[in-house]
Amino acid sequence: MHGLGCVFYLIDRVSSMKIALCYESVLPARGGCETYIADLARRLVDDRHEVHLYACRWDASVLPEALHYHPLVLKRSPRFVRPWSFAAACTSALENAGHDVSIGFDKVWGLDVLYPQGGLHAATAAHNLNKYSHWLPRTVARVGKWLDVAHWSYAALERRQYLSAHRPIVVVNSNMVRDHFKQFYHAEPSELRVVRSAIDPARFHEEDRPRRRAEFRKSLGLASDETAALFIAMNYRLKGLEPLLHAVRCMPPNASFRLVVAGNRRTGPYERLASRLGVSQRVLFLGPRRDVQNCYFAADFLVHPTFYDPCSLVVLEGLACGLPVITTRYNGAHELLTPPREGYVIEDPHDHAHLAWCMTQLLDPLRRTACAREARRAALNWTFEEHYRSLLQVFKEAAARKLAA
Repeated sequence: MHGLGCVFYLIDRVSSMKIALCYESVLPARGGCETYIADLARRLVDDRHEVHLYACRWDASVLPEALHYHPLVLKRSPRFVRPWSFAAACTSALENAGHDVSIGFDKVWGLDVLYPQGGLHAATAAHNLNKYSHWLPRTVARVGKWLDVAHWSYAALERRQYLSAHRPIVVVNSNMVRDHFKQFYHAEPSELRVVRSAIDPARFHEEDRPRRRAEFRKSLGLASDETAALFIAMNYRLKGLEPLLHAVRCMPPNASFRLVVAGNRRTGPYERLASRLGVSQRVLFLGPRRDVQNCYFAADFLVHPTFYDPCSLVVLEGLACGLPVITTRYNGAHELLTPPREGYVIEDPHDHAHLAWCMTQLLDPLRRTACAREARRAALNWTFEEHYRSLLQVFKEAAARKLAA
């Protein structure tokens, strides 16, 4: 055994590694990537790896006790400059830290592994235009993007990440994102590792679920026979809340149905839209929720008509809770579904009638029960433990490459 193969063998035999996780803010209550980093850190620590977190903010109360913290202090700066400052601070802090492998999850460079859970900025910018159903606002948005300093800043930073001399191993969480790397950066397959996202099911304890469901539904004013659809997101516009409200208007008026909206506190524009559409009585706006488990438990199905999601953790959480799912082909998580078995995948979020038709199908208790059963099976097909083992192999590969260099 020679060269890199020998080094990889030695790394693979080591029981623990010194691992650096780099992300500006790790506040799991905000959901998404920050929750994932907490889950990953917890699993790495359980596996007796020495885990270090380089961040500006974190919530230690929900992170593993054995985690080593390295606070990075950034000067006040415009939004489009801040990622450059954080990346530079990370690079400086890691320079002589002696980590076996360093992992970044967003706009950082010079690390051994990059796992951009938010996908590519280039792809996000392109898909963001799909939010507009009419060509005129879409054209105005395209011109605005060209005049946006932040857009050019992030685009330049992304080129530095993926086109510099020091090429990281890139982990992508869906085939959709893999194809975006090929499209925008002509990435070779050898540079990419597809490791589908997963969530830690321990966060969704089943104990007392019927009681918690009943109590939370009662607190929301939901009748026991009322079908509740859950929409949960921070970026309401990108995740398709506007077309979803239009779709609610298209649903049968006599159906016992309510849409529950959670995530962002800025609900005003959407409450006004619901009022104009005449569906205010059918929509509950909850704003931010720390008890997100109860939201899932209280719902009968999840609807996520997103215009762009590399691989939505919301969909994975819904499946883990046994919720049928409605999402779009712009969500990498749709690759985990076989519609109509676990739910539905729509082509265009702006097709209000079709989105309403999909939701109407799930008003049928028998269909909903069958989809819920398949949703649980889909969640079990790719577990967090399998995800972790695949990701750990990437970390070991990166550590071996670093040692060989």
